[in-house]
Amino acid sequence: MILPGSRSAGLFAAAAAGAALALAIAVERFGGLVPCPLCLLERWPYRVVIVLGLFAAAVPRRAGRWLLRLALVGTLAASALAVTHVGVEQHAWPSPLPECAAPNLAGLGIAQRLAAMPLRPSKPCEDPTYLVPGLPVSMAAMNLIYALGFSVLLAIYLWRTKEDKP
Repeated sequence: MILPGSRSAGLFAAAAAGAALALAIAVERFGGLVPCPLCLLERWPYRVVIVLGLFAAAVPRRAGRWLLRLALVGTLAASALAVTHVGVEQHAWPSPLPECAAPNLAGLGIAQRLAAMPLRPSKPCEDPTYLVPGLPVSMAAMNLIYALGFSVLLAIYLWRTKEDKP
């Protein structure tokens, strides 16, 4: 089996990360779904992988492989954030982000309470968003499946291709 070079793999990684971001933004814009703070945080590793993939496609093979290894770390970070989000949705643990928690307004006057309220309401992180009604897989769980699959494909590519000798 012939595997693509690091240039093609870099372009694939950038395209796959871009597809994940494009789907999230399309669902938000056209589907009217409001992302929670964890959803927004989960997008950052994909942005990093896009940049690393494009650089991997532009540099020599050996440097490209190192950038693809960093991209693998990025996809694993996306997986870890997705696990965190799924755990929050399943009430296995509280959200690590303070934006997901309700503000503590005890002991504050009405003016202080109003000042402490967010300018626009966000979706609570523990409320799952389902893209397909009736399908019990949330967007966070779909992101987890995608990020894990992406990580596995990238790891297999890096494992199966030979390192250039100096």
